Amino acid sequence: MQVQQRVTGVEALDEVVDEAVGRGHRRDPVVAGTGGPAGNARLTSWVGLILLVLIAAELVTLLDVLGLMGWHVGIGLALTAFALLKTVTTGWRMLRYYTGSSTYGSAGPPPMLLRLLGPLVIATTFGVLGSGIALIAVGPGASQTPFLTVVGQTISLVTVHAGFFVLFAVTAGLHVLARFVPALSLATGRPRRPEDPGRGVPGRRLRVALLLGTAVAAVLAITLVVPNVQGWHHERHFDDERPAAVQH
Repeated sequence: MQVQQRVTGVEALDEVVDEAVGRGHRRDPVVAGTGGPAGNARLTSWVGLILLVLIAAELVTLLDVLGLMGWHVGIGLALTAFALLKTVTTGWRMLRYYTGSSTYGSAGPPPMLLRLLGPLVIATTFGVLGSGIALIAVGPGASQTPFLTVVGQTISLVTVHAGFFVLFAVTAGLHVLARFVPALSLATGRPRRPEDPGRGVPGRRLRVALLLGTAVAAVLAITLVVPNVQGWHHERHFDDERPAAVQH
């Protein structure tokens, strides 16, 4: 039976700090075949690090988003694929924990504050990615057309995308601060405690297959979508010429 303990605000914050600097520890049992919680933790860590690299690359495209629109869209599609995989791996772990799995129950949940932050990270991640896909689908004209006015401010799909990006930057930034060190340790197979399994976790081939399958799906989506992005490639030129057209 899982014992629920009341955690004060200070204790909850201490848990997150311990997790962030590598002092916190969850014992992830190893199960034959897939690796169980230990295998799940390693897969989630690898996906998280891949997402971090993709996010950094996506931020670079913001320096010239119209000029680098193809890259911006392509990386966004790759982010969507790996974000879906990470949602599945973390969702599976929480599902098994809350449905009474003995192995996942003995591993325990993340710190309370990270459990509260998790749904916000997921919501803002798919908010920014989903609104970005919607921008591609409707094109630059409809994307910039206001559909709502709030307190005198017009809201368009571009506004929604920008708003989700700000929220995502805050929630994902907090998540990365708390999880980067543990994820790096798990992904490299360096045990944080003598009793940790290190690299000896079954299911490596399955984890590699899931990563490669997600990468292939991302490449396929990029191949199909990026060449067909309409309007955005020419948006900069259109904006540059607009004043001259207005003068005439």
